[in-house]
Amino acid sequence: MTGKRSEEKQIVTLMIELYCRKNHRREIICFDCEELIDYAAKRLDNCVFGDEKPACKHCPVHCYKPAMRERIREVMRWAGPRMILYRPGAAVRHMLSKPLQKRMKT
Repeated sequence: MTGKRSEEKQIVTLMIELYCRKNHRREIICFDCEELIDYAAKRLDNCVFGDEKPACKHCPVHCYKPAMRERIREVMRWAGPRMILYRPGAAVRHMLSKPLQKRMKT
């Protein structure tokens, strides 16, 4: 798979790994975080919108189970602002991949 979904998988993985390293204080990613990475990747692989998918928070189809949705929200809230410090290249690429109008609204 190439394109937007592949890039989103990479960003989600980086965010979860950062979250796990800093919050769970582990060098190797823990089982719960590995499970979240696998779940997010599976959801992205099966997205009905394909590479034209909107950001999950703007998506009309919520494909995450409620518990997993809350876990990914927690990770995103924590890791999102810190990505610029720990993975600046990935953070900038991710921000530039969003349409300007959506960036202005969020």
